[in-house]
Parts: sequence; structure tokens; C-alpha cells
Amino acid sequence: MFTDPISDYLTRIRNASRAGHRVVEIPASNLKKEITKILFDQGYILSYKFEDDSTQGIIKIALKYDKFTKEPVIRKLQRVSKPGLRKYANSKELPRVLNGLGIAIVSTSHGVMTSKQAKLENAGGEVLCYVY
Repeated sequence: MFTDPISDYLTRIRNASRAGHRVVEIPASNLKKEITKILFDQGYILSYKFEDDSTQGIIKIALKYDKFTKEPVIRKLQRVSKPGLRKYANSKELPRVLNGLGIAIVSTSHGVMTSKQAKLENAGGEVLCYVY
């Protein structure tokens, strides 16, 4: 049994993209669904589908690769806030990833969003992960 479902989510995506898989299946939760929507909106994944089964549901994510080099679009997924050490930032201290080329996903009181959106809404929160 794993104790950090977000780390498991990121690890499944990381492993599938390194192995060259087209689709990865991940057990669903509301937080994972919101992170998946952000990854799709920012152009890091090709598509996604939420499937409900009798228990928890499944997220199917179609990974995106470069047309010419066949490299995965997601270069790095890094978990920031962990169960043993939570990382919080107010709206003025939200991180910029790769000088604005990557995204930081933040869980705020207004929902899960990128750090750019959180700055616009003047909302701080828990920094979940970096994606670039």
C-alpha cells in the first residue's frame, strides 16, 4: 500500500513516458483529475478520459511525444510537497519553474491551479509538483 497517491500518480506518468507507452491507466481521485486537466490545458498530455468502474474509477492518459525526436513532452515531474514535509507558499512567494517555461501545480482554497493562475487570483497554497 502506498501512502502518497500524488507521488504514485506522477511516478506512473514518468515511468510510462520513459518506457515509450502511449496510454497510462491510473486509479482516480478528485485531486488527480484536477491535475490531469491542468496537464491537458497546458499541453503536456495528448488527451485523457475518466472511466468509472464499481470502486474508484480510472484515469486513462494519452501521453504526448515530440514528432521528430520521439522524446516525451514531459521532461521532468518533480514532487515538491510530501506527506513528511509539506511546502506552502503565499501568492507573492509562488515559484517560477525554469524561468516560466515549466509549471508549478498548486492546491489553493480556490481549487487546484498553476502558480501563474494562483498569482492572478492572489491565492497561495500547497505547492504539489513541478512539471517541465
